[in-house]
Amino acid sequence: MFLDSADAVTELVGRIPEDDWTAHGLGDWDLRALVGHTSRAITTVADYVAKPAPRIDCDSAVGYYLALAHLPHEDAAAITARGVEAGRQMGADPVGHYHAAIARTRAALQHVPDDDFVLTTLAGGMRLRDYLPTRTFELIAHGYDIARATGLAFTPHPDAAAETAVLAARIGVAQGYAEPVIASLLGRGGPGDRSVLVRM
Repeated sequence: MFLDSADAVTELVGRIPEDDWTAHGLGDWDLRALVGHTSRAITTVADYVAKPAPRIDCDSAVGYYLALAHLPHEDAAAITARGVEAGRQMGADPVGHYHAAIARTRAALQHVPDDDFVLTTLAGGMRLRDYLPTRTFELIAHGYDIARATGLAFTPHPDAAAETAVLAARIGVAQGYAEPVIASLLGRGGPGDRSVLVRM
């Protein structure tokens, strides 16, 4: 799911018109910064695989996001600047940057003995099989962000989209938002909302 999602986002990035890179992306990011930030969902896997951890500190993708929520507060300007820098590092060939990142990450994963390999993440030591769903989540979520910003279609693998939706729901429930999450999915979140149970 992770590599399929990386390929799907790369294909999307390849269809971005040359004149769109300075358009609004997400929040304070322009499109280049958003696409650059998204590429980090690929590169961090290769970076973290190179840093084995001695123990497991976080044992689930949900736990990863809950741990991040409790990290010391980081200035929003610093987060924005990191995305801008990631966009700058893509250079004149963002698609080539993505292809190179995928190749490097794929090569790094080939040296991992199994999915129980423990790597170092922002949430501490995690099994690879618990960490990768967070990267799929980032790729799918920001893939849709890029699609909204550009008006381009984004069609990730249905299993990857479903995995992302389930993880988002689990994160919401774990933070005490079960009622609004379920209400939103069932079309009870506000006027015009669509229920997943209504036939299209």
